[in-house]
Amino acid sequence: MGEWTPDVLGDEFVQQTLPLGHDDEGEVVATLVRALPDAPEPVPAPTFWQRLRGIRPMPAPVPPLADVDVLYVHGWSDYFFQKRLARFWTARGARFFALDLRKYGRSLRPGQTPGYIDDLATYDEDIAAALAVIREGQDAEHRRLMLFGHSTGGLILSLWADRHPGEAAGMVLNSPWLEFQLPRFQRETIAPLVGMQAKYWPLEKAPQVDLGFYTRAQNAVADPTDPMDVNLDWRPEQTMTVYAGWLNAILTGHRQIAAGVRIDAPVLVLLSARTAMPTAWSEALTSADTVLWVDDIARAALKLGPSVTVARIDGALHDVFLSRHEAREDAYARLAQWVTGWDAATRQR
Repeated sequence: MGEWTPDVLGDEFVQQTLPLGHDDEGEVVATLVRALPDAPEPVPAPTFWQRLRGIRPMPAPVPPLADVDVLYVHGWSDYFFQKRLARFWTARGARFFALDLRKYGRSLRPGQTPGYIDDLATYDEDIAAALAVIREGQDAEHRRLMLFGHSTGGLILSLWADRHPGEAAGMVLNSPWLEFQLPRFQRETIAPLVGMQAKYWPLEKAPQVDLGFYTRAQNAVADPTDPMDVNLDWRPEQTMTVYAGWLNAILTGHRQIAAGVRIDAPVLVLLSARTAMPTAWSEALTSADTVLWVDDIARAALKLGPSVTVARIDGALHDVFLSRHEAREDAYARLAQWVTGWDAATRQR
């Protein structure tokens, strides 16, 4: 396997490059980031009187999620930078890993088309490479895998889990992009046109409609107790360019979700309570999802599998963990509550 090296997030994190071969733009890699756990508290040496009486200090209890590996996958025009999210899991004993997919963030190489892919199933290679590192030297049969996806990452992981039954023990989806944000008849109208463009002109650019309001809303509600240091080269204020080949891959993924998937693990879906259309700046954009139609996503989420919990967060943005303080704390509280129940239920299996 490769070598762990220091990560841009600082001393708490390391990263490893995952070679994935070459394509017509050159070398292709993914990047696996690991959050380093805190050093365990040392067990104090027994005192003279304790030794005399045969008393030994009790060792620290085993953390509840000590047998859990978390794999996080980011969304479109994004990468992993959320330190607190990693600490949420490591504080409970889990090992936390985040994957910057090929041509995103840490994995983007000069001359590559940022984020471009023409088939979401290609990311199976990225995930397989990440899992090989995560499971190296581990007894995988006795460890639980928790998948965690945001937006497009939620779509990618949902399709992956359907294709790989029995691999994941649980899944958390933060505003997963399960359906395109247009009425059904409009989606059905544009899909063949996008498919034809993708076949003949895959790098045809789609109209850019992002006015930067989502980034502005995040900055407006930034929580000083949970600061974020974002690399704008990897997460630009306006979304990366959308190409026909990529958009066709997304629409194909949405059709697969609509046709029916079956994720055989419990799923938690975190969503904002409302959607606000970002056609002009207003304060309403600081307390709503301005990317997805959340009611449509909530309905689509219930079709992911037999055990799906949908949690609606009042005042949340598209990334619920980047919302204003109150909504952010609510999101972490809902996540903690669900994880506690999930842990108890999956231990019994």
